[in-house]
Amino acid sequence: MRVIAGTARSLPLKCPKGMDTRPTTDRIKETLFNILQPYTQGSVFVDCFSGSGAIGIEAVSRGAKKAYFIENAQAAVSCIEANLAFTKFADRAVILKQDAISALNSIFEKEVDIVFMDPPYGQELEKQMLSVLRNHRYVTEETLIIVEADIKTDFSYAEELGYEIVKEKKYKTNKHMFLRLTR
Repeated sequence: MRVIAGTARSLPLKCPKGMDTRPTTDRIKETLFNILQPYTQGSVFVDCFSGSGAIGIEAVSRGAKKAYFIENAQAAVSCIEANLAFTKFADRAVILKQDAISALNSIFEKEVDIVFMDPPYGQELEKQMLSVLRNHRYVTEETLIIVEADIKTDFSYAEELGYEIVKEKKYKTNKHMFLRLTR
């Protein structure tokens, strides 16, 4: 696993050992950031269920001014800290070591530009997160929310929660859903 592009291009990243994390492949990460390219520069980026921190680090490498890393597993947090030190991005990062829903209350930004989440599959955590996110002042109609989910995950509830699905990108076994609040 490595940083794909930007100021930390090609730098290798550590990944937590074990089966508790599912690192996004370099190919999927590159596709994702090709889509996000117009939105990343100067953004405030939130990486929920961060794992190794690779997605948030990629955002900073590509010009995000600040990234929040939300992760509650100590092994993963240690990995994020090591990766931020190695890429020299620690000064543009905030690590929130707590469960993702609680951590959303620890973000004190006027506006967040991009929220990315890759929760464990099959637990409906993405629905819980979307339900909570819509009530935070820093999530506006301009905030782009991306959910990485199993390809079979149903998002038919998004509209009733106040979201519009603006894009869906499918891969072999998973997909990225791009949403915005409609308020």
